[in-house]
Amino acid sequence: MAKDLDVQEGGAPAPSRDYADPPPAPLLDMEELRKWSLYRAVIAEFVATLLFLYVSVLTVIGYKAQTDANAGGVDCGGVGILGIAWAFGGMIFVLVYCTAGISGGHINPAVTMGLFLARKVSLVRTVLYIVAQCLGAICGCGLVKAFQSSYYTRYGGGANELADGYNKGTGLGAEIIGTFVLVYTVFSATDPKRNARDSHVPVLAPLPIGFAVFMVHLATIPITGTGINPARSFGAAVIYNKEKAWDDQWIFWVGPMIGAAAAALYHQFILRAAAIKALGSFRSSA
Repeated sequence: MAKDLDVQEGGAPAPSRDYADPPPAPLLDMEELRKWSLYRAVIAEFVATLLFLYVSVLTVIGYKAQTDANAGGVDCGGVGILGIAWAFGGMIFVLVYCTAGISGGHINPAVTMGLFLARKVSLVRTVLYIVAQCLGAICGCGLVKAFQSSYYTRYGGGANELADGYNKGTGLGAEIIGTFVLVYTVFSATDPKRNARDSHVPVLAPLPIGFAVFMVHLATIPITGTGINPARSFGAAVIYNKEKAWDDQWIFWVGPMIGAAAAALYHQFILRAAAIKALGSFRSSA
């Protein structure tokens, strides 16, 4: 088992812990389809995404209703953009905490794709997770419409759309950078090397992930309403089903997937220097 050495101030090596990177997940593991643990994880992703969309979209609609002057609302009513950002970030914190030990707590196709590109999950699990997340998002938004039918369409159904005054390139860039921040945080918070060194890291992992979602929402709600989660945008568009939401839908898939891929490559090949390690192993065996 390989050992990583930390360096203290002054150049002296710090005490180290035995550590080895876990092996990469198989690209296509058909044996997973026979395991109950896979289906339990898929169900957890479905339910978590359903709850995420239900609470967050209700928060958005409630805020718009409370600030609608035509319905007796006031400009400073409701939770405000800050409250919406807290709703999204807080729900991610809670749901990642609840499901991390079962499914990994992805709740986002972009996160799943980033972890797949880093060989953390197999292709089979990736496909099933993304399907479950999208179905969960549709059902979550469907519940919102069922319970708030009079408000749902009137206040936009919580659907992501490019805001007036911004071009599609700006929206795409916002989604790429926002998703990069999120997926980069996921990799950093769940890095097994850090877990081996610091026993508190696995317990705290949901906190920075939820906080990253909160911060990105503060920055990008005025631009795109903040997607950074293709399932969240897709589920809202399916139930809202208006032309503008569908016209802009590609931004909320292409942007997050590019951002997730960039974060995976940055973490694996720059921060963790996977390519250099592989080259070193090749030279030592030559």
